[in-house]
Amino acid sequence: MDTLERRESLERILKESTNPIKGASLAYDLNVSRQVIVQDIAILRAKGINIMATPQGYIIPSIVKEDMIKVIMSNHHCSIDQIKEELEIIIDMGAKVLDVIVEHPVYGEIRGIINISSRKELNEFIYKLEREESKIISSLTHGIHFHTIEVKNDNVYKDILTEMDKKGYLIKK
Repeated sequence: MDTLERRESLERILKESTNPIKGASLAYDLNVSRQVIVQDIAILRAKGINIMATPQGYIIPSIVKEDMIKVIMSNHHCSIDQIKEELEIIIDMGAKVLDVIVEHPVYGEIRGIINISSRKELNEFIYKLEREESKIISSLTHGIHFHTIEVKNDNVYKDILTEMDKKGYLIKK
């Protein structure tokens, strides 16, 4: 398979997948190195293909009706336990957490794609935070952050807001 065919295959695989795919898995399937996949992804992005890199792998996001995308404004003390509890509230009610966003006073909006919709993905995310001993993005703004979430309907969104408020995480607009 030549370079053009490989990139077309990579694009097709990502467009057909409803779940993120790890770069190592793509490399194995296409019989190339992980670095070749990284370069191919960069070239496909340069062509205008919206490929997102998430902790679970690469994905081309599907089009979702705009009224199914909501934003939650949240605040907590940036502890791992609070992050886990906050995200559990959202995913346990059937929503998907697409990202975490902070408004930095110098850099403006900083967004981290997390793409979490299950306890398994959440546990992997928390494990990476603990293992890497990384600073949490909301620590840049003293715990204030936003999450873009994908919900099934307004009732689910309202239920999430109610639970977040009970825990003291919700900042009301």
